[in-house]
Parts: sequence; C-alpha cells; structure tokens
Amino acid sequence: MKKKILFVVCLLFGLMFINAGLNKFLNYMPAPKDLPEAMLKQMGAFMTISWLMPLIGTAEVVGGVLFITGKYRALGAIIILPVMIGILLTNLLYVPSGLPIALVLLAINIWVIIENRQKYMPMIS
Repeated sequence: MKKKILFVVCLLFGLMFINAGLNKFLNYMPAPKDLPEAMLKQMGAFMTISWLMPLIGTAEVVGGVLFITGKYRALGAIIILPVMIGILLTNLLYVPSGLPIALVLLAINIWVIIENRQKYMPMIS
C-alpha cells in the first residue's frame, strides 16, 4: 500500500513540475493578476537573464520525468531540490499565500529523498 501511495504522490508531483517547466518554454498559463510589486520586479530581473528560465524549465521537466519513474526517482528528487528551495524562498519572501503548497511539495521531495537515502550513500561516504 505504501508503494502505491508513493507512486501516486510522485506521479502528481512530477506532473506538476513537468507542467511548470513546459510553461517556462510555451507560456500557456497567464501570471496571476494580484502579484505583489516585489514579485513582479523579481520576475522582471529573472527575464533579463535570458538563460535562467530555460535552465529552470529544463530542470523542472527533466526532474519531473525522472521523479515519476521508479528507477530514477532518487536522481529526479535531487535535480528538483534546488528548484524547490527557490520556490520555498520565493513564497516566504514575496507571496506567503503560496507557502502551504510549497511546504507540501518540499515535504514530498524530502520524503522521496529519505526513502532513497541508500542510493546517495556512495556520494557522501
């Protein structure tokens, strides 16, 4: 039962990141109208760095696909972790209303990292 729950959670998590990554390339989801001014400035600064959004989008798509697969889930969790930290910090500093979702996503990512900790041991031993 635990494996089935983990698969469903990982599938939804991976699909969310694939969707967010594809949006960085295709821009099919409009930005919310009620974003704070500081957040708009931050997004403007990110857009001036022409390679940043494609890099983040690529990491989200690749990490999301790997997160869905059972064999490469540990690698996907590590690829998504820096993006997840950025999402968490953005919500902490600029858009606190999104913090509950960011915390749930971070908890899922940490859960998968903990479940796969034996795969990371060769890197740190």
